[in-house]
Amino acid sequence: MSKGAISAAISYTLWGIFPIYFRALHQVPSEQVVAHRIVWSFLFLISLIAVRRDMSSLSSAIKPRTLLIYLVTGILLAVNWLVYIWAINHGFVVEASLGYFINPLVSVLFGMIFLGEKLRRAQWFPLGLAIAGVVYLAFNYGSLPWIALTLAITFGLYGLLKKIAPLGSLQGLTLETAAIFLPALGFLLVAGLNGAGSFGHSDPLTTLLLVLTGIVTAVPLLLFAVGARRVPLSTMGLLQYISPSMQFLIGIFVFGEVFTSARLVGFAIIWLALIVFSIENYLSHRLPEKSP
Repeated sequence: MSKGAISAAISYTLWGIFPIYFRALHQVPSEQVVAHRIVWSFLFLISLIAVRRDMSSLSSAIKPRTLLIYLVTGILLAVNWLVYIWAINHGFVVEASLGYFINPLVSVLFGMIFLGEKLRRAQWFPLGLAIAGVVYLAFNYGSLPWIALTLAITFGLYGLLKKIAPLGSLQGLTLETAAIFLPALGFLLVAGLNGAGSFGHSDPLTTLLLVLTGIVTAVPLLLFAVGARRVPLSTMGLLQYISPSMQFLIGIFVFGEVFTSARLVGFAIIWLALIVFSIENYLSHRLPEKSP
């Protein structure tokens, strides 16, 4: 296995165990966890850029259009993180994993709608199958699986904007967190002044875990960036299912979430769509195109 594939696999594995980490912070309100994640991520990333003496690449990119792009991606990340952490701490790890299972298909759909990308004929079937699975789950839930859809849509939009974003992964993530740093810091300061803040007022382990959210957030993203540059798209497409698969298993076997037969049918439909999609994607990048 190449270094790039190993880096990507490690990043997806770290994301896969996120539910265990953030469940350890269940006593902290979800919005405070997200605010800490933003603040400490920015401080860690800006320190990393300073150590690398690469501040010039960041300052030279500060233009109105660039700032707007990263403000929007920062907001999308914050919404995604908030829904994800809330889901983990309220017993919806399995539904959160569903969001990341269907995310690749949402990204394909967004590429078609916003970038004018054309679906290969064989891609229409898994896309329609995944939609059917979501509709089936909605019918059995009595409502749309909003957690899964919110996670898939926000991360899909995030990926869409990152395709047109001008900065590299480290500089881009730094600017994203910088764009929402002050509101997050202000929120934490107000919470602390009102006596509702958890930082410094909880046990030492909780305080330490809040500080470490910056490293926990940034390290998988940086490892992912290394893998994405060195690994073929088809391989990345298969590796990305490590994370939701681990989250799904953690939800069932570690946290004991209920998984009914109706949900099994819905998930099975979506899993089938992903299998077909992954095989088609792999073959399309492996087989030579036919001559006209």
